[in-house]
Amino acid sequence: MFKERIVFLNGDFIAWNQATVHIMSHSFSRGSAIFEVLGLHETNAGPAIFRLDKHIERLFKTAELLDMELPISREAIHEAVMATVKRNGLSKGFIKIIGFYPQIAFEIIPPQKKLDISVFVVDPAQDFDGLDFPTKRGTTICISRWRKLDPQSVPIEAKVAANYLNGMMARSEARMRGFENGIMLDTQGFIAEGGTESIFLVKDDRLMTPSLGTVLDSITRKSLLQAAKAIGIESVEGRLPSKLLFEADEIFLSGTPFKVLPVKRMEDRVIEGTPGPFTRKLSALLGEIIAGRDERFRHWFFPVKD
Repeated sequence: MFKERIVFLNGDFIAWNQATVHIMSHSFSRGSAIFEVLGLHETNAGPAIFRLDKHIERLFKTAELLDMELPISREAIHEAVMATVKRNGLSKGFIKIIGFYPQIAFEIIPPQKKLDISVFVVDPAQDFDGLDFPTKRGTTICISRWRKLDPQSVPIEAKVAANYLNGMMARSEARMRGFENGIMLDTQGFIAEGGTESIFLVKDDRLMTPSLGTVLDSITRKSLLQAAKAIGIESVEGRLPSKLLFEADEIFLSGTPFKVLPVKRMEDRVIEGTPGPFTRKLSALLGEIIAGRDERFRHWFFPVKD
């Protein structure tokens, strides 16, 4: 189905198969592409994009951190995303915004500050034969031997392709050990995050998650903390010791594709009663929010209008 998709590229709309760059381009060979992945959802008010404003804000923050320049304004990217969704006629799926250097380059320094910009939209059910996230049965995690990138080595809050080798290695190691996901500790030994997921723990009736500074400023993470506050769940952000992974009453992962993914096993520890009450409550709340039925969070959605 990919061949039927339409792609936004630098102000034009082109066929999927035309959205290419040379293998020797800087962003391919040096990993300098920056990106955002957004959820497109069917709500009771029609197709809508989850927190488009926050994703665009983070895209510009990433460019600033890496001394890059996006070629169009925030408003223009907003319109490009909306137009790409409408041209593809999809009501649910994922949107990916990619900023990249297409120029062939041998130097480690990019050939220029200004990026090219592209927008893709896909429906996993049509384009990937579906994506299986075990949101009901729960997932399994282990502690990876790979540590999260240190913020004194690279700007870890930048959503840039090169940084994701770190998460890829953690996920790959986990799969080789018979687990589905790997959790990285930071370089000081505190809990950080998964390969592409934030992590939440519940202990003593409190929701806990690693504080910003050594983890990505995830928009799903932010949304979960705001949603938890709205229903009176006490949340703690901090430097969490790894022993909590063996003591927590509940553990779940979060990310754009699945929002809340309960953990049923951590290393050799089976977490009984998964998903637990806090996980179920937050999952149900996010389900209501995603469906557009919770008026408190209606402003998180950007309707795709005809």
